[in-house]
Amino acid sequence: MEVRARRLQGQFLVDVDFAGAASGVTALYGPSGAGKSSVIGMIAGLARPDSGLIVVGGRVLFDSARGIDLPPEKRRLGCVFQDGRLFPHLSVRSNLVYGMKLIAPSERRIPLEQVIALLGIEHLLERSPKNLSGGEKQRVAVGRALLISPAALLMDEPLASLDPARKDELIPYIARVGREFSMPVLYVSHSLPEIRRLTDTVVFLRNGRVERTVCPAPLRRPALSVS
Repeated sequence: MEVRARRLQGQFLVDVDFAGAASGVTALYGPSGAGKSSVIGMIAGLARPDSGLIVVGGRVLFDSARGIDLPPEKRRLGCVFQDGRLFPHLSVRSNLVYGMKLIAPSERRIPLEQVIALLGIEHLLERSPKNLSGGEKQRVAVGRALLISPAALLMDEPLASLDPARKDELIPYIARVGREFSMPVLYVSHSLPEIRRLTDTVVFLRNGRVERTVCPAPLRRPALSVS
């Protein structure tokens, strides 16, 4: 994943340049208002950069110099947000396969059965989303995102609305996703404990700019300052 993007939003300038891991979890870390969600929006195609280049899995999604700007539905990126955004009128099973049905069978590289087993949701398939806990809803949301066989998974603070016990429940599943399916995961958070448990690469963001990129080892040093 290669992201070089610049976008002026009112008086706030987002100007980032970073590379994410080819597989596993890359964290985009910073305080509230640092521009993390803005970066996710530009990668997903929900917000157009003023200039830059975005490449995921060797595929150019945006290139201002060449006039390339793929619409969101053509980018094949799985997105998971804070609230899961499940369809309330559909069962868990129907939520899972909703996006998968829009993908040609020849392009489906992630099997439904494997996702169900990985996320431990076999017992939830016939339930309605209203009968799920917060952690269960997020696991289903991750599964639905995976089943479009995405080039990458974008996760915008998916644990922010959960209590500590539900966070602890979900983190191991997220950690396995990138390894299991050999895909890049960009994980947005302002929680350092989450990042310590999840990430392969950490991009520190502040005031719309990348301060530095580090591997997990330095994060475990007590002397590290994140201020």
